[in-house]
Amino acid sequence: MSCLKTGAIVLALFVPFAASAQSNCADRDSVISKLESGYGEVFAGGGLQNAQRIFEVWLSEDKGTWTILMTRADGKSCIMASGTNWREGQDVNYPKGIPG
Repeated sequence: MSCLKTGAIVLALFVPFAASAQSNCADRDSVISKLESGYGEVFAGGGLQNAQRIFEVWLSEDKGTWTILMTRADGKSCIMASGTNWREGQDVNYPKGIPG
């Protein structure tokens, strides 16, 4: 397959995703309020991707729902993924560090 065709396919797949990702964005307070009151989700963890983005996981153990949220530096939060049937991972015994 030529590079031109491959690029066109990638672009065709990306454009709808980018458009839908933008429609899932709102002020952080509004998104958090909906996650808490509408779905019973609470903050489970997350971290910085870079100086411009924070990724978080919100979940409801009671309902089994989960949401991955990305918040930009401008205060807008976007729902990147969500689903049902959340389950906790197994505890892992990580090494405590390098001795000495």
